[in-house]
Amino acid sequence: MLKEHNCIYRNREHISESKDKVVAEVPLSIFINGSHFVTTTLSPQMTKEFVIGFLFTEMVITQLDELESLQVADNIATVKLNQPLTVTPKKRSVLGKSNLPAIRSELQLDADAIFDAVNSILNSELHKATGGVHVVGLFDGNGKICVSEDIGRHNALDKVIGFGLTRNIDLETTFVVCTSRISSELVLKCSVANIPVLASRSATTSLAIELAAKTGLCIIGFVRDERMNIYTHTERIVSRLHKNKQESIKSKNKY
Repeated sequence: MLKEHNCIYRNREHISESKDKVVAEVPLSIFINGSHFVTTTLSPQMTKEFVIGFLFTEMVITQLDELESLQVADNIATVKLNQPLTVTPKKRSVLGKSNLPAIRSELQLDADAIFDAVNSILNSELHKATGGVHVVGLFDGNGKICVSEDIGRHNALDKVIGFGLTRNIDLETTFVVCTSRISSELVLKCSVANIPVLASRSATTSLAIELAAKTGLCIIGFVRDERMNIYTHTERIVSRLHKNKQESIKSKNKY
């Protein structure tokens, strides 16, 4: 996952030879039913989970039993589907799309669960050592299910989704937290996977907010210390503050 490379370290007053820990990046070519589908790069861990999550969120497969076999060796993933391939990679567009995936979930979370989950993924030793990876965690009401690290935030999300699919986890009862910016691509992947809440320590984009509002995804940005910005479907997040306010309103309405 990481390698040491020689470098020249310098500040305003000092120059010296040094070694630095750098995150590994490797190519992966995916072949489906004997034909090349796509070549991407990723961090070399949870590769099978990545392939499964990627195929699912790219809507190549809609359920795991469509995958007949998957082998990974020498930076090549060989996939056999039990049906013909009908999807061309990266040809879909979310702009102006009327048939966006709709999230079907009744999940509501206490705000403290979001704070705790984001804080827990910040303990990544690889991120501390290299500063070169995004961290994504899949959680449910019982706590952490899986955490992945990757050079690409999309890859890291695909990995935890793939992990959930292979463990037969009901994704509509889960939520995702990450260290990266929330983009429209992350929103679409969560929506396809029927994950109802996506929270980040970082910012979000305007298109991500627009798409999340349409698909039913609650997105939360700037989860830091004791604060967060809830941009869409705020009803999914409850807290002691909210409960106390609602109880106060009910009490006043009695008189």
